[in-house]
Amino acid sequence: MVLPLEQLLALWGEPLGPVPTGPLEAVATDSRADLSGALFVPLVGERYDGHRFLESALRQGGAAAALAQRDRLPDAEARALAQACRRPIWQVDDTLEAYQQLGRLWRRSLAVPVVAVTGSAGKTTTRELIRAALAPLGPVVASRGNENNDIGAPLTLLRAAPGTAALVVEMGMRGSGEIDRLSRCAEPDVAVITNIGTAHIGRLGSREAIAAAKCEITVSLAPGGLLVVPAGDPLLEAALAAGWSGRVQRVALADELPSFPVELPPADRVAAFDAVANAITLQDRLDEDGSPLVLSLPLPGRHNARNLLLALAVAEELGVEATALCGLAVEVPGGRNRRLCLGGVEVLDETYNASPEAMLAALDLLVAPAQGSATGGRRVAVLGTMLELGERSLELHRAVGARAAALGLDGLVVVADGPEGRAMAEAARAGVKRLEQVATPEEAAPVLRSWLAAGDRLLLKASRGVALERVLPLLDPAEAGGERG
Repeated sequence: MVLPLEQLLALWGEPLGPVPTGPLEAVATDSRADLSGALFVPLVGERYDGHRFLESALRQGGAAAALAQRDRLPDAEARALAQACRRPIWQVDDTLEAYQQLGRLWRRSLAVPVVAVTGSAGKTTTRELIRAALAPLGPVVASRGNENNDIGAPLTLLRAAPGTAALVVEMGMRGSGEIDRLSRCAEPDVAVITNIGTAHIGRLGSREAIAAAKCEITVSLAPGGLLVVPAGDPLLEAALAAGWSGRVQRVALADELPSFPVELPPADRVAAFDAVANAITLQDRLDEDGSPLVLSLPLPGRHNARNLLLALAVAEELGVEATALCGLAVEVPGGRNRRLCLGGVEVLDETYNASPEAMLAALDLLVAPAQGSATGGRRVAVLGTMLELGERSLELHRAVGARAAALGLDGLVVVADGPEGRAMAEAARAGVKRLEQVATPEEAAPVLRSWLAAGDRLLLKASRGVALERVLPLLDPAEAGGERG
């Protein structure tokens, strides 16, 4: 990385202390990192303040320069520190905003396509599908872990090196305005909205507000850029009409088309989904033998069929042929789309997080026939609470329970002792063969050990705060496999 001095001077003017004699070679926010030749940016949060480490970063860490936030370090103190350390310090109003400016500056210097991904569910999975789909172009840098916020987005951009072929930036949000800032930071060439659901509805108040917030991704989308979305969502289309007049590509699965309102724009890309084969068929793309192109899904489930269509649209926009996605392989972070085998029980590990839409999709996946999965075993779920749903929390938990009942699950353990857990359990009771409600993940384990036998399939899903993954080590293969009841 090289940050030319003239561009930094154009951003923030003359620094306090000596003026650098050459470009800076890195950007760092952690004073414990190797700061040689780096610009140190002290970020400020609710429980931390990087300014505490500013002096040590300059004196002992070897930082070549630093930023400082005026309300944290007055000009006189900043000037004295810069002179004492003989290092330049730029004073800014907000170090986080300055950090995002640096991410944008570096993104522009690389001159490579940037793909931004947001949505109520499936962001990370779709991000990884896009990363894999773009691999034929060369090295792809994508968000890692939770790099989907005000700090993570610029960090992703700054990790890219010269020679990077494409950047994929995940954009999460907990309120309006956040994706606006991330879009301005990343300036995407292609943007993807996976869906509009009810995650964080407790903060935003309605799905209409969620749709508007997700569509902020178009704020700095290139004028000639492409927006890729699922077809058939009236709320999403209304939000787009209010703020984006550029190109849109809509994707859909063939059996969903009859349910779409006729007044909405039609789907541009349609595929037939085969749950048993775990594949999609593209009628408008041909294989080498002239037959419709069939793409195997690297991850199971109808929702991932849609996610693959979104990734395909991005790949083709950036010059990757659809046939290059044959045999696509993808790895997603733990607790998402992970399959385990414990004592002969197939475990669908979806413990990382949960929204109502993701819960319903996971339940459908649990009961769906699929290649390589148990066909004669029972279907059991462990479901925990979903957080940040506000006034609709009871209603949405009840809807999840109702889906479990409608699917006729063989067993359901609800891990929640509050009103949401009771609402889910009460709605499920009429159709679920066995039902238990417990307070903690640890209490679910003995119930499962008494229920499960080899050949069964088990789903684990809840919001991150439930820490449902604590069940997994307690399902000891030596103890699993009780008598079937």
